Amino acid sequence: MAEGFTQVRPRRSPWRAWRSASLRFSLAYGMLFALSSVLFMSFMWWGTIGFLERQVETAINADARALAERWVMGGLPTLALTIEDRLEQNLDDDAIYMVIDPQGNYLTGNVSAWPGRVQYTDRWYTLPDTRAGLRGMAELHAYRLPGTAQTHTAGQLDSGYRLLVGRDVRSRGVLRHLLTDSLLWAWVMVSLLAVSGAVLVHGIFRRMVKTVARTTSAIAHGDLSRRMPLVGNGDEMDQVAEAINEMLDRIVRLMDGVRQVSNSIAHDLRTPIARARTQLEDAALHATTPDELRGAIERAVGNLDNVTAVFEALLRIAQIEAGARRSAFMTFDLVPVLLDVADLYEAVAEEHEIALALDLPAHLSFYGDRSLVQQAVANMLDNAIKFSPPGGTVFLRAQIREISPGRITGPTGEGMLDLSVSDEGIGMTEADMARATERFFRAEKARNTPGAGLGLSMVRAIVQLHGGRMHLSAHNPGLTVSLALPIAACALTSREEDFPSDAHISGMTQTSPFPHQHDMNSSVK
Repeated sequence: MAEGFTQVRPRRSPWRAWRSASLRFSLAYGMLFALSSVLFMSFMWWGTIGFLERQVETAINADARALAERWVMGGLPTLALTIEDRLEQNLDDDAIYMVIDPQGNYLTGNVSAWPGRVQYTDRWYTLPDTRAGLRGMAELHAYRLPGTAQTHTAGQLDSGYRLLVGRDVRSRGVLRHLLTDSLLWAWVMVSLLAVSGAVLVHGIFRRMVKTVARTTSAIAHGDLSRRMPLVGNGDEMDQVAEAINEMLDRIVRLMDGVRQVSNSIAHDLRTPIARARTQLEDAALHATTPDELRGAIERAVGNLDNVTAVFEALLRIAQIEAGARRSAFMTFDLVPVLLDVADLYEAVAEEHEIALALDLPAHLSFYGDRSLVQQAVANMLDNAIKFSPPGGTVFLRAQIREISPGRITGPTGEGMLDLSVSDEGIGMTEADMARATERFFRAEKARNTPGAGLGLSMVRAIVQLHGGRMHLSAHNPGLTVSLALPIAACALTSREEDFPSDAHISGMTQTSPFPHQHDMNSSVK
């Protein structure tokens, strides 16, 4: 009997959570917010406390200068009277004064003994102070009164008359503690806000990333209908969601196009290949003469040539859509190209009892690929003649579009060429016109006509290569295929008056004596 095995789940690494980009981003945001608040509050604390200290020192120095002036004016009696007046007027009871003689005896003031730590006149002292039974701190500074003996050591007091001036800074200490507590509590609140903001940012970032991950995972597992949800407020998340949805729509369209092309290739190429195989097999079994065998081989080769032509058309469309033909762009006159194509298809139109009418200017300078433009016009004329009834007319029109009345070029030389082919045939429905440029698409009305459904696909690829637009519209009866092609500024080397106005463009029916040449007969059907 087989032994049972217990599946051991791998232990989750404790550092796995730190690999989260959203967690790192939110922590960085919270730490930056908290650090900035600490720096800001420290600046406020040092600025406030420094201002109070400078204010006390400035008041003490000003008071000492005034008292020194009184000493110079009247000596000790005047100085003593001034100090008593100031103590009486000191409502905050924070002033400290003391004057001693050369022997260190008390002369006047509200301090009974000279502080032993005060030995220099160039320093500030902060000493404990007990006044009215309350302990506090005092900011003190010692001065030598003018006219007394000089110090023997720089800044050190000697046995002359000395003055001590100070302020009780107990209130400053209370204010410092109050400010410190307030800033600490404010920092705690700011830190809590920073943490809350970091958690909120982490949640938003993680929700957005998870939404993208779920959507792309569903797409990867075959659910091509999944899309990113939109909030609808037009913010950055909506912009990201719209970009992703647009990308997914594009991928789905491309996949549908590949699937449709594959199905169309399998369907449209199966018939000629099967027909060629049947013909060869029938000839191998029943041909009795070399002529019968040769005829079967020629028919099979013709069917295989049609298959080859379809593959060549697909390869050429792919090459054009990839932009590989831009190296052949040049400036040329488009009118002779259009006349050549019309001459070649004039014979085909006559065979079908169809008239070919042209509405072209005398001159039309254009920048592009001559052979590709010729191919596009040939495909359009071929389709128009193919679906036109006997006695109908096919119209080929080309002209420069007016940007404004009387002007056909813009300020930088740009212009637009309108080229169209119209027929009086069976036409298309709105649904068919929306899909007419898809590869291998055949409208229901055109199922019995020869062709592979690549003609308009080739035209669209050529138009997109030249930066233009293609539009299909009803001609009532029939269909109009319109091309809007930009004319590069380098093609507009002539002045505007060199181009004919609408008055010089006249419709004309061309009849050509030239036969239908084989090089143009390779247009994609």
